[in-house]
Amino acid sequence: MDIDIVYLWVDGNDPAWLKKRQPYLKTEINTTGRYQDNQELKYSLRSIDQHLPWIRKIFIVTDQQIPPFVDINHPKIEIIDHTTLLPKEILPTFNSSVLDYFVYKIPGLSEHFLYANDDMFVYDDLSPSFFFQEGVPILRMKYNPLIHYKIQFKKLFHLRINNYRLAIENAYRIFKNKFNRFYPITSHHNIDACLKSDYQRIVEEVFAEELAPSFRNRFRDKTDIQRILIIYYGLVNKTGVLKYVGRKESCRIRVHRSNYDKYIRKYNPQLFCLNDTEHANDSHRAQVAPFLEKLFPNKAAFEK
Repeated sequence: MDIDIVYLWVDGNDPAWLKKRQPYLKTEINTTGRYQDNQELKYSLRSIDQHLPWIRKIFIVTDQQIPPFVDINHPKIEIIDHTTLLPKEILPTFNSSVLDYFVYKIPGLSEHFLYANDDMFVYDDLSPSFFFQEGVPILRMKYNPLIHYKIQFKKLFHLRINNYRLAIENAYRIFKNKFNRFYPITSHHNIDACLKSDYQRIVEEVFAEELAPSFRNRFRDKTDIQRILIIYYGLVNKTGVLKYVGRKESCRIRVHRSNYDKYIRKYNPQLFCLNDTEHANDSHRAQVAPFLEKLFPNKAAFEK
């Protein structure tokens, strides 16, 4: 079967993009880590070229930007602009939680696809069966039986909950209202296996009414609905197979922790994520590209 991979990508240093964003900013908030380009995409694509050569197409979803190192004439590469996917009335958007729900509209996208952010990497030769079991996505998640109660505890004692965690709670709430089920899981924050048809059903039919208001959030907001909703639906609809993972299979490394080599040596992970956040500073981010260059020194076939 054909399997594609989809990336969301933004160059947060682009003056044109910053100018577009400025009129919509209500307050000055620290979103550096969310939009910062540390050249991760270049090395993530190298990891795909090296370890997943069977990928048919690589779709890069951007906001009128083109990664400068990518050969856009290569038959494996497709640049997809936000205007191709999103309704005009919600453009522009700077919210990946909104973009997540529209990737199924990519023209020519295969039914079976992988979904990644630019900070996610493959570190082992993997076959399609690592991601799909007889055509059904393997849904890699972390076992977390207290996830729902942790959020309720914080609410009870008026502790700060970031918008990402609130978006997970929102997904849980609307899912439970419809299916009355609870899954003790949290995201492994790495490359996911997906079905295009599930995305379409969720957005256009099953949760169309619940999702529509959140699509107007141009930036991350407490009313966002995290895409773990798609995982929940895959489980209840039996269009996904749940697999609990540890760090040897899927390792999340935070940019501000600095000692990246330690995690790679300790876990030798099949997948890893180098997660940038507002906790990282410029000195942390300066270490990212040299570290990734050591791991993935060879140019990809679709790299200039």
